[in-house]
Amino acid sequence: MKITIQLSLSIILLSFYTTTSLFSSCLAAEAPDPVLDITGKELRKGIDYHILPVVRGRGGGLTLASINKTCPLDVVQDQIEVENGLPLTFTPVNAKNSIIRVSTDLNIKFSAGSICVQSTLWKLDNYDESTQKYFVTTGGVEGNPGPETISNWFKIEKYERDYKIVFCPTVCDYCKVICKDVGIFIQGGYRRLALTTAADDVPFRVMFKKA
Repeated sequence: MKITIQLSLSIILLSFYTTTSLFSSCLAAEAPDPVLDITGKELRKGIDYHILPVVRGRGGGLTLASINKTCPLDVVQDQIEVENGLPLTFTPVNAKNSIIRVSTDLNIKFSAGSICVQSTLWKLDNYDESTQKYFVTTGGVEGNPGPETISNWFKIEKYERDYKIVFCPTVCDYCKVICKDVGIFIQGGYRRLALTTAADDVPFRVMFKKA
């Protein structure tokens, strides 16, 4: 009788450890790939990086500019190709995670001062009727995922061998959102970040360099 009880207990424990191991393996397998910088290292939360264009000759890294309004400042490419632009940080929706991964909601924020009272955290601006575009501007609220901050969340996705930035927030289960790539729209001599809305729009190919 004692042998039978011990055998049954052993089977239960073995089943538990096997199930736990399989569950852990599934979680590890389902984790999105980390985003890598130009040296092959994983992007990490709170570290300053430059977002640079893969295609050179049309502008430099990302920076801030005042376009059509004083504040908040809009996100644009630096007009000088060799300039890296302003450094930025990335914060995933789960702030406990230190590694930045593809297909994950995150805040993007310039690590720079501004003449505006608003923050330098990215957000999607309201629809612009004159250009029929959604532009990327600043003044967003960091963290607090939900319907009130739905416009403040972006994602990094693989794009062939490179990366692209996407607006397709999943921080609100019941919110109706648009899902589009972030591209470049030229206006008044500025290369502005805007959502791709036309059939011939292409994503902005980017890479990441530690500042």
